[in-house]
This record gives sequence, C-alpha cells and structure tokens, in this order.
Amino acid sequence: MNTGKLLSTAFCVALIIIACASPGTAVSLEVPKMTKEELKANLNKEDFVVIDVRTPKDYDNSGQKISGAIRENPMDVRYWEPYPKDKTIVLYCA
Repeated sequence: MNTGKLLSTAFCVALIIIACASPGTAVSLEVPKMTKEELKANLNKEDFVVIDVRTPKDYDNSGQKISGAIRENPMDVRYWEPYPKDKTIVLYCA
C-alpha cells in the first residue's frame, strides 16, 4: 500500500472513531452533525454519499437502514471503496 493511501486510510479511521465516540469520551475535535431533516433533504442528490459505518452487530440488529446508504465495515477500512473528494460524505453511526 502506498504512503498516500495509508495516510488517507488512517485519517478515515480516525474520523470514524471520533464521530462514533460515546458521549462520555473526551474529544477535543468538533464533528459537524446533520439533522434527520437535513439528511432527508439531501438523500437524492448526486453529490451526496451516505456511508453506514455502524459495527456489524449494530447494523445487523437494527431495523433502521437509510435507503441508498453504502455499508462499510468501520473495522476494515482497507477494503473500502475510494470515495470522490468532490462529494459530500456523511458517515452514519447512530
């Protein structure tokens, strides 16, 4: 794996960990959040990508799935598809 791809992968993992941190965890980086209404308003836009990064257990046990979301395992980012930088990427981990 080349250095650029490795750094990119490490950055994505760090963002996922920060975004999915429990409320009791001290995190100094502010992660932008989106309301359900904002998400619904953007779902059909071509420049908008929703990635479901819940753990496999949480994903499998949930009755709630976002239509059109791409499922990626947060524990195995090396197999993630490359996502275009010109699109809005939303990580769903609730």
